[in-house]
Amino acid sequence: MPLYRLHAGDKPLAYVDVRSIMDILPHRYPMLLIDRITELDPQKRAVGYKNVTFNEPFFTGHFPNNPVMPGVLIIEAMAQLGGTAILEPNSQTTTVPYLAGVDKVKFRRPVVPGDKLVMEVNVMWVRMNIGRLHAEARVDDQLACSGELAFSIVSDTRLFRLDASILHM
Repeated sequence: MPLYRLHAGDKPLAYVDVRSIMDILPHRYPMLLIDRITELDPQKRAVGYKNVTFNEPFFTGHFPNNPVMPGVLIIEAMAQLGGTAILEPNSQTTTVPYLAGVDKVKFRRPVVPGDKLVMEVNVMWVRMNIGRLHAEARVDDQLACSGELAFSIVSDTRLFRLDASILHM
């Protein structure tokens, strides 16, 4: 799906698959922590999810015989979803959202293999190249984590090279 179609006019897009998410964010496996975006209204709101499976690399050490998704990765997953929401439509190829701050975060329940981590982010404000949003992550409609995330939106086209110059170092 071309980037210019991520927002259909004034209507929020109802579905963004993982390939399109990789067009918006520079993250790749194993650090891409969103499987699908189910609602995207740029600079307003996004809803998406991560299917948490037992073969996630972090479960081998966190914790053996009692796997729990690390809280920092729950925050990272919410931040990645927030990064897709905070960008202006059609700016995804020229800007990168960097997580700049985490405030008022609370964890309410553990996230374990087999859970579907459903996240929602609502943009509170965006001014120039900074923004703030409220994020929540739920499992089975139970709040797992919530907080406020701040972003710095940076032009960094080096992350989106279209040539193979990295191979000629």
